[in-house]
Amino acid sequence: MKFYDNPPRSEWSDICRRPAKSAVELHAVVRGVIEDVRKRGDDAVRDYEQRFDKAALSDLAVSADEIKAAEAAVSDELKEAIHLAAANISRFHEAQRFQPVRVETCRGIVCEQRSVPIEKVGLYIPGGTAPLFSTVLMLAIPARIAGCSDIVLCTPPRPDGSCNPAVVYAAHYAGVTRIYKIGGAQAIAAMALGTASVPRVDKIFGPGNQYVVAAKQLVSLEDVAIDMPAGPSEVEVIADSTSIPQFVAADLLSQAEHGVDSQVVLVSDDRAMVDRVLAAIDEQLPRLPRREIAEAALANSKAVLLQSRPEMTAFTNTYAPEHLVIATEQYDDIASGVTHAGSVFLGPWSCESAGDYASGTNHTLPTKGYARAYSGLCLDSFMRKMTLQHLSPAGVESIGRAVELMAAAEGLDAHKNAMTVRMDYIKQHKTEDNK
Repeated sequence: MKFYDNPPRSEWSDICRRPAKSAVELHAVVRGVIEDVRKRGDDAVRDYEQRFDKAALSDLAVSADEIKAAEAAVSDELKEAIHLAAANISRFHEAQRFQPVRVETCRGIVCEQRSVPIEKVGLYIPGGTAPLFSTVLMLAIPARIAGCSDIVLCTPPRPDGSCNPAVVYAAHYAGVTRIYKIGGAQAIAAMALGTASVPRVDKIFGPGNQYVVAAKQLVSLEDVAIDMPAGPSEVEVIADSTSIPQFVAADLLSQAEHGVDSQVVLVSDDRAMVDRVLAAIDEQLPRLPRREIAEAALANSKAVLLQSRPEMTAFTNTYAPEHLVIATEQYDDIASGVTHAGSVFLGPWSCESAGDYASGTNHTLPTKGYARAYSGLCLDSFMRKMTLQHLSPAGVESIGRAVELMAAAEGLDAHKNAMTVRMDYIKQHKTEDNK
């Protein structure tokens, strides 16, 4: 980790910059995949699965027999853990249900706002060295609670044509409608465009490698909505003299093992704590099976020494981390000033892993500083807000002249006329009634 000793605020933006990759060549490759799937559908998807996942597939869908086999392959102990996590995720997201709004804005005008589910959603679950069955729960459970009628999930197959059993089991348990053995950019293209096997969805959710992220960005330009811009995973940990260095090091390493392009940031106002945390990282790192991945991520990572709690809070809001762990005893003092973070973990016992799996909050979060403008995934992500309004003749009289004046000022005479004919009709019938 690169160490910064009380850097001036003028340097904070540079320190907070994430590792950048050129997207030009990447987008060209991914665009080719998308267009191929657009033209050849399932045949293109099968070809890419053969090429990238080494799987020869006759049927892209996971069958009922394969779901039963997956259930049998998952241990009872892991099933219980999945059930516990699912219950907490359900409880937290159920509490997010939207309450309809109905307001009489003025005499004769009633405005409403209702929440309706997105009908068809597509979920992407990465495979590879870390098949994220926990992400299945984070995506599928709120989709089910929202009332999405079709929940489609794609995940890469293994060379033998099967999918990770825990991913399949979690998907079936969480209420996924259909599961497909498709990975990478071709999965995103299939869900965005639709094929003979895969239905076209309205919105795509889920993490993935750089090809998946690029595919989501490209299809969002014209074909389908996506959950949020995404990049490599990241965590910031704030530590002071009261922190437990072994805990802080473990939290940093838990995020560093995600991928070589992940980033972790240690922020502290105590130099001795920084040294103790770095020593604890050196002690814990060799014991990790994914230590080579974590080592590569640490090369992109930083330790920043600042002078005070207010400075640590201000730096955090500049960095806008995906995950923020405030590993101090007086965590409320810092948390009260944090406005830019995806998910915040309060106190020394609240490890980031808790939110990743089973506390109940959602672990699908904005990265790359997007926490300044984007929320993490929640029930609303699977809903649409729809407004309604009802005007009576009294309502036309309340705002009619204002509408006429505003429409005329914008040069939109047809807009003005739509109100004028109603006002004239009301006047005419009032006159007739008075005869």
